[in-house]
Amino acid sequence: MARILGIDPGSRITGYGVIEIDHARAVYLTSGCIRVSGSELAGRLHEIFCGVRAIVQEFGPAEVAIESVFMHRNADSALKLGQARGVAICAAVDSALPVSEYSPTQIKQAVVGRGNATKDQVQHMVRALLGLAGTPQADAADALAVALCHAHTAQTVGRIGSAGQTRRGGRRR
Repeated sequence: MARILGIDPGSRITGYGVIEIDHARAVYLTSGCIRVSGSELAGRLHEIFCGVRAIVQEFGPAEVAIESVFMHRNADSALKLGQARGVAICAAVDSALPVSEYSPTQIKQAVVGRGNATKDQVQHMVRALLGLAGTPQADAADALAVALCHAHTAQTVGRIGSAGQTRRGGRRR
């Protein structure tokens, strides 16, 4: 079983979601948001770092998946988002975890089937795929979608890799 931490970074709200892959089935473990306050960016970044590190220590994921930066209309917002991503990645790497990055389009494609899906559609599919009783908050749902995207990508890569392997006699396994 693989345990995956998905992260939807933000300079004020960083969503997180932890799932476990049991054979080909995704199992929900936890999700939520790291909400930071204060006007000083350095302090908020430290809170994100500590929050991600605490989640890693509590839930012990084997892998981390994070949403990559996309260009905002506002360059200042994009820079802050990049810094929030950076500290989240550092918290994972500090625990010797591998980190994979996915674009918003890749995440939506993997979870909804359309790269231009709305937030509501992502929330709906996350709820359906994980069999949740309620709809997770948007940032937490986005983080769970990142984890699901990573799981789907890993399963596909695994299938492709095993399809190329051969047994003695040249037959596929």
